[in-house]
Formats: sequence, C-alpha cells, structure tokens
Amino acid sequence: MTVESSSPSPAEPADDPADDYLERRTLRRGSAGWLLLTGLGVAYVVSGDYSGWNFGLAEGGFGGLAIAMVLMGVMYACMVFSLAELSSVLPTAGGGYGFARRALGPWGGFLTGTAILIEYVLAPAAISIFIGDYVESLGLFGLTSGWPVHLACFVLFIGIHLWGVGEALRFSFVVTGIAVAALLVFAVGAFLDFDASKLNDIPVEADAFGANSWLPMGLLGIWAAFPFGMWFFLGVEGVPLAAEETKDPARTLPRAIRWSMAILVVLALLTFFASTGARGANALQEAGNPLVEALQPDGEATALSRVVNYAGLAGLVASFFSLIYAGSRQLFALSRAGYLPRFLSLTSSRKAPYLGLLVPGAIGFGLAAATGDGARMLNVAVFGATISYALMSLSHIVLRRREPGLERPYRTPGGVLTSSVALVLACAALVATFLVDVTAALIALAVYVVAIAYFGMYSRKHLVARAPEEEFAALAAAEAELARD
Repeated sequence: MTVESSSPSPAEPADDPADDYLERRTLRRGSAGWLLLTGLGVAYVVSGDYSGWNFGLAEGGFGGLAIAMVLMGVMYACMVFSLAELSSVLPTAGGGYGFARRALGPWGGFLTGTAILIEYVLAPAAISIFIGDYVESLGLFGLTSGWPVHLACFVLFIGIHLWGVGEALRFSFVVTGIAVAALLVFAVGAFLDFDASKLNDIPVEADAFGANSWLPMGLLGIWAAFPFGMWFFLGVEGVPLAAEETKDPARTLPRAIRWSMAILVVLALLTFFASTGARGANALQEAGNPLVEALQPDGEATALSRVVNYAGLAGLVASFFSLIYAGSRQLFALSRAGYLPRFLSLTSSRKAPYLGLLVPGAIGFGLAAATGDGARMLNVAVFGATISYALMSLSHIVLRRREPGLERPYRTPGGVLTSSVALVLACAALVATFLVDVTAALIALAVYVVAIAYFGMYSRKHLVARAPEEEFAALAAAEAELARD
C-alpha cells in the first residue's frame, strides 16, 4: 500500500513479529481537558517572560523590540488560529509534523517534524542552564550552577513524566499558576515606579539608518529584535502535540490554543512595559534577571524582588517541564511512523513514551553540561522553530486550496489570508536569526542537513503504513484518486 500517490516511496507494514505494533505505541487517551491544555500552552512560554526577551533591547532599543514583539505576536496569533483548524482536522500526536505530512507529503512532514524536534530538544537544555543560574543566585542548598543541577532537573522532571501524562500536566499547571500569579504581582509593583522617560534611554547610534531615541539602532534593529520578540510566545504551538491524550480533541484543542495565546499576549504587554518603565531600557538590556533588576533600582533586594526571583525559578521549571513533554511527543510520532528509528516510540505500562523522554533528555543534559551556553542553544532552538512555523502555515494554505471540502470542526478566521501573514513573518524571522547569531543558525542548519540525509537515504523507504499520520495520508490519496476517476 502506498502512503500517497505523489510519493515515490511506499510505506511498509511494521516488522514486529506480532501484530501489536500500535498497541505497544499507544498513549493514555482522555487524560487532558481544555483547562490543563491551556495551562500547558502557557507553561511552554512563561519562562520567556522572566528572562531572555530583554536582550532584544540591545538589538533594537525599546521601540525596535516593541515593534518586533507586536509583529511576532501577529505571527503567532495567525499561526495558532491556523493550527487550531488543523488540529481539529488531524488530532494526532504528530502535531505540526502530522499537518505538514497531510499537506506536503513525507518530505514536508519530516522537514517540519525535525525542525520542531530541534526546538524542543535544545530549549530544555538551555533552560536547565538558566535554572542552575537561578539556583546559584538564590543560594539554594549551597549549590552552584553546573552539571549536578542540570542532571537533577532532567532526572526529576523526566521521572514525573514517566509516572503518567495526567500527573505531569497537573504538576505543570500548578507551577505555571505560581509563575503567572507572580508576573501579575510584579506588574502591579513595577507600574508604581513607571516613568515613560526611561523607555527610550538607550544611547542612539548616530550612523544607524533611521536611528532616533525610540529606535537607537535604526530600522534594521527592528528586524534584529525579531527572535527576542518571539520569546514572549515561543512554544505555544506545541499544544496540538497533546491531541491523542485529549478529551474530544476536535473541540478541546482549538479552545485551549486560543486561550493560551490570549493569556500570553496579556502577560507579554504587562511584563514588557512594566519592567522597562520601572528601571529603564538601558539598565535591562543585558540583565540576566530583568524583572528582579526592575524592582531593585539601587541594587538592594526587596520583599517583592525576592518573591519574583523565586517565581522566576518556577517559570523556568514550568517551561522546562512542558518542553520535555512536547519533545517526547514529537519524537514519539516521528518514530511511530518510521521517520526516526521505531524503537524510540515504545511506550511503558503507564502509556508514557519512555525512550522518547530518556533519549532527548540524555542529549539535552549532555549539551548543557558540556557547553553551559544557554543563549546559543536557545538561538539554535529559535532557528528550528521558525522553519517549522513557515511549513505549518504553508500546510494550512495547501490544505485549504487542495481539500476545500474537508470537514473542519473549527475554521480559521480569515482563512488563507491569516496563514499567509504567518508564513511571511515566519520567513522574516528565520532570516533574522542570522542577524543575531550566525554560528547558532549554522549549527542548526548542519543538524538539519544530517537529518535530511538520513531521511533521504533510509527512513523514507521504511515508513509505517499503519501509523495514524500515514493512514490519514493514504486515505486522502485514495479519495483523490476516486474523485479523478
């Protein structure tokens, strides 16, 4: 049986001796409702409110980062509306890979899934380094940032995931709630010291085209700030990866995606304006802990700054924890369908993809312990993310054009115009990664090339016909052939 009429490579049955291939690769269904998934969507991102975004001030100043944040917010909003529709049509654990597989064929599915996997393997590694820095700065247990802290993060939180998805999502929901509540408290405290004159206090680069007090690095600074504007939203696209573990996914996923994005927009605006207005853009542009810095103008810790400092650790834990979940589900789906080695999709008696958790965890720990360079790993993750955004947006456009009669329980407002905006902005953000860190972009590109070579030479000839994404594609090809006849 061929997977798709346009594909030259046939899918093959699973080669397990017993006819239990999918039975050994099944997730726990019905474990999550829309509220837990909304919490998951916020958890992916919330650490970005506590750190990282402020480095965009050094690239574009307050005005440049503000415009970048708005444009990236538009990109994410358009993309998540498109993903809400796609997830109602194809509710499988493959998420963006599954959507691209249906729309763009095996190559499109693999390219999208690999880009997402780069994001979800590198980002937790980077965040484990930031957690170590927080632990050290807070003087917790007398520990210093280093491999023991990184190892403890991976062992503890992967262990909770192995316990079960329901328990994992509930833990993530609680920690995320703490981090969000602290952001709201921070905003109230910071706005009490708000001074609009502090927003544009970064010195102007006189030779930069279009430079002024609001755009101190000129017009090009807006573009260079794109990757940092993304940090307010990076990861929310991972909600559809929980599709196979969701109650009534056709209705639940679109609702959770929309609510997650709405909450993140509010948090981004509050965090950005409150912190820069309280302390000044110039003081925050290189701060490792910008929210705490905003509350300590004289360098003296206050009761509120201590609360925010501990909450920042909670935010990092929430994002680390949820990104491990997302990476394991993406790896699970790609492996189950044969795009990656099949043994990686085996699940435990508690229906957890244990190798999908342990293998990326081992890679992430190794990178964190060996390099200690969290900023560069995040830049590599952003590179992978932007490629996947472009391909997922393109998938929505292609499916709307090619299969207009497909049943869509949820329809994207604006249709292909919405996903086209996301596509253009995603391509612009991809190019912007080279403006910020050429080395990181080239590292990600090298990993991507190796993965493509593996798929082209081996795995595209050994896809599993019974995997859900492949069955969807085969059914679509058969229906198209009947329609032509």
